[in-house]
Parts: sequence; C-alpha cells; structure tokens
Amino acid sequence: MRIGLLTDTHQPSEQKTLWPEIYTAFAGVDLILHGGDIVHPMVLDWCEEIAPTRACRGNNDSFNDPRMDEVLLMDVEGFRLGMVHAIEPEDRPMEHLLRQYFKGEHLDIFVSGDTHVERMDYRDGVLQVNSGSPTLPHLWSTRLGTVALLDVTPGRVEARIVKLGETPGRRNPGIEYTYTPETGVVRHD
Repeated sequence: MRIGLLTDTHQPSEQKTLWPEIYTAFAGVDLILHGGDIVHPMVLDWCEEIAPTRACRGNNDSFNDPRMDEVLLMDVEGFRLGMVHAIEPEDRPMEHLLRQYFKGEHLDIFVSGDTHVERMDYRDGVLQVNSGSPTLPHLWSTRLGTVALLDVTPGRVEARIVKLGETPGRRNPGIEYTYTPETGVVRHD
C-alpha cells in the first residue's frame, strides 16, 4: 500500500484546488493521511479526488469532518500506524511520546505535523515521520515545500520525504529523506 502524507497545508483562501505538485507527488497512492492544520475542509475534498483520505485535527482546525480524528490509529499491512498533529518537542523519548499520545500502545510508524519542518527518524523500533508543510515550509512565506510517501507491504516499510519543487523567487527550504530497513534514515542535502 502506498500512503501519501501531508500536514500543515494552511490552505490559502485564494486557492481553489490543491497545488498541482501535490497531485503529481500523490499520483497512484492508495490512501492520504493529513496530519492537521487543514484550515479549510475543502482540502480534504481535494485530497479525496486523489485517494481516500483520513486526517487528524490540528490546532487551526475549527471545523468537524467525519474523516478527521484527534488521534488516528490504524493497521496497515501488519504494521501499527498512529498519527497525531502536535508532539513538540519531537525528539523526546519514544516511550514518553507513545505513553502521552497513544496511551502506551505499540506503534511501528508514528506520523505527526505542526512544526512545518520535515523530519524522519527511526528509533526504538518506530519510524517517525513529519512530512513538513507543502505550502508553508519552515514557517516561511507561502511557497512549495514537502510531502512524504510511505510504501508498506507485509513485513516491510519504506518512506521518503520529497520536495515539491521550487516556487519562482522563493526557495524551497525542505530537505529530502529516505528510509529503508537496509539503510536506515538517509538525509539528502
């Protein structure tokens, strides 16, 4: 199963659709997970044009939608995935994060957002992914940022964070990462 991850879209009110680069990055995904700060429910509708979509409520999400949960837990191809919007600081011990946000439940994949800064880490047997923001990366002005892709098959998880390109006159500050069980997390500067 291929899963597209995005968070912190903070979709500008003048936007009438997702940016084309997001559609391109998520071509062929089976599921989209939005880590919160959606801001406008239409973003979930746009994601649904690509694939079924689930989301977590962010601190800027003042609407209700049946696709949105406070905390999301799901099983994917034999792996336990959990998603929550904000976990700052992200580098606290994994045991603490799991206890605080998931009542101590075991996870294989931990997805979050809120910081607008992409992060990928593998520690204590858990792959931790924050896809950053596709539209407001690193809390800079509106511009192209990053999304992530998870490829999950029985017994195997691979992940990557990808830059969506460059906005003319506005550099994309994002950093690309990959993860495979053989290489671990690799940062691509």
